[in-house]
Amino acid sequence: QVQLVESGGGLVQAGGSLRLSCAASGSFDSVNDMGWYRQAPGKERELVARITRGGRTNYADSVKGRFTISRDNAKNTVYLQMNSLKPEDTAVYYCNANIEKVVNVEGARIAKDYWGRGTLVTVSS
Repeated sequence: QVQLVESGGGLVQAGGSLRLSCAASGSFDSVNDMGWYRQAPGKERELVARITRGGRTNYADSVKGRFTISRDNAKNTVYLQMNSLKPEDTAVYYCNANIEKVVNVEGARIAKDYWGRGTLVTVSS
């Protein structure tokens, strides 16, 4: 069974910083793309940032220049460094990962998206 466990959320003043972490654990063979999404009250879940296994990144326009996504493939962990936080960044942040498992002796693989339970980030003005 695969689990994604997030940590690092909390309450911070506007202009402050937080670092989120998300570690994948369980039985699997490789982790492909990883990313962070967020959902503010009354709004739909939206992409914050994604990173490929090779390190290519993409960001939502609203966080470019303020947030940095990175990953440690050896630890199956993705990070989100959030600087210059704004009240509008307040949301539950969810980790997402596309994870592969070998399913037979021929080496066939199945990839599936997994989600963490979310961690709350609150930015006060």
